[in-house]
Amino acid sequence: MDLFADLTPEEMGAMELMAPARRFRRGELLYSRSQPLTALFILKSGRVRVFRVTEDGKALTMAILEPGAVFGEMVLIGQRMYDNYAEAIEDSAVCQLSVEEVERYLLADPRIAVRISRLLGEQVARLEERLTDLALRPLAAQVASTLLKLGDTASPGRFGQGPTIHLTHEQLAGLLGASREATSKIMSDLAARRAVRQGRGRIIIHDRALLNRIARSSAG
Repeated sequence: MDLFADLTPEEMGAMELMAPARRFRRGELLYSRSQPLTALFILKSGRVRVFRVTEDGKALTMAILEPGAVFGEMVLIGQRMYDNYAEAIEDSAVCQLSVEEVERYLLADPRIAVRISRLLGEQVARLEERLTDLALRPLAAQVASTLLKLGDTASPGRFGQGPTIHLTHEQLAGLLGASREATSKIMSDLAARRAVRQGRGRIIIHDRALLNRIARSSAG
């Protein structure tokens, strides 16, 4: 979602001056429990993983964010980080806004405020759906459902291929709260059934119909 679709070039220039993008290298933390920030982030390029560390030290990925995502600690608009961490999983450019800047430049403009409200509502709906998946659906169905959702926002494949999702098995497992071994086993099965094709750090959706059937299944 483009928060700034209605802004003029002059207004966009003012936004760039007000909140210049900061560069984060792959693996660098944007924030953590030990370094919390009261700020709103807008991801301009790259990808960011938001995750939480459980009591036993396991990292549970809450979301993998694509360009255009809005995230961070901002009670003003109902956005909370709680005990989350955010890590750049590839080189990224991120704008950071303070509470005062959000009030002055975003919420004061009804065009942007409406989009932020809609965006956060969609994020809540996706999280609720994901929590339902984690509680009620077998892992194979979760994997298939997650791949379909990620494929909807992935760039189209070249030469007629399906959409390409840039994720490792470890990152996919983190999204599902599953072990890497169990996730890799299911991915191997999906590849054998020609639902997907795999490369180094990428997954190509080959048969959406088959993935849909697996995603709707209630048995492992």
